[in-house]
Amino acid sequence: MIILAGPCVIENRDNIMKIAEDLAFLQEDKRVEFYFKASFDKANRTSLDSFRGPGLDEGLKILQEVKEQFGYSLVTDVHETYQVIPTAKIVDVLQIPAFLCRQTDLLVACANTNAKINIKKGQFLASQSMEHPVQKVLKTRGIDKINYQNSKDNGVWLCERGNVFGYGSLIVDMKNLITMREFAPVIFDATHSAQVPSSGSTTGGNSAIVPSLAKAAAAVGVDGFFFETHFDPSIALSDGPNMLKIDDLKTTIKDIFAIQDVLGYNA
Repeated sequence: MIILAGPCVIENRDNIMKIAEDLAFLQEDKRVEFYFKASFDKANRTSLDSFRGPGLDEGLKILQEVKEQFGYSLVTDVHETYQVIPTAKIVDVLQIPAFLCRQTDLLVACANTNAKINIKKGQFLASQSMEHPVQKVLKTRGIDKINYQNSKDNGVWLCERGNVFGYGSLIVDMKNLITMREFAPVIFDATHSAQVPSSGSTTGGNSAIVPSLAKAAAAVGVDGFFFETHFDPSIALSDGPNMLKIDDLKTTIKDIFAIQDVLGYNA
């Protein structure tokens, strides 16, 4: 099982190193292909006053330190093409934010690196539309046929994180997991699916529903999970309301494996 986990944003070096240390159980679990996640910049915050992160240079230095100290594979967001090459030198997976999943130049720039690419589905898109971002990446990498196996072989993933439903609500349609898996391995983003967008000057969320959403996705069948987590979500500088505490993450992952074992997905 692929698991991407870590804080939303690099708040400071000390917090990142503490969270990284607390997630060692994932690296030690032989059933898990673990990637430590943290963003050096959150370019799509609701308010101009919201914390964005340390920026590209300082953020990559901290991520490099995490890699060297803990041996983790890394995943982080890129928002602009100039960020791609320096980021791909440090991290193993380049993540395309949901709002940018149709940005051709960004997708092509990522495809021209050796990194894996996790493309988050736009909250505004039908699952069938995610064939096109996959096509942009695979064609850039010399692959014409768009299917699950070609995407897996070439390090292209799709990430489900819900669809906008009316104002201030996200709904997860579990059929999306099945549809998108025709095009690429699917990662279910359980914590961003629990967001409550457009709720004042910051995005809200309901972390209490995260375990239920994750267990539902496990029952449907996915290739991996994305969890934002923190030792104390109440003090997190971004996405705290929908983050899991690390102890709750451990319980949720245990439940996911139990469901998949019963259904034979891990056989």
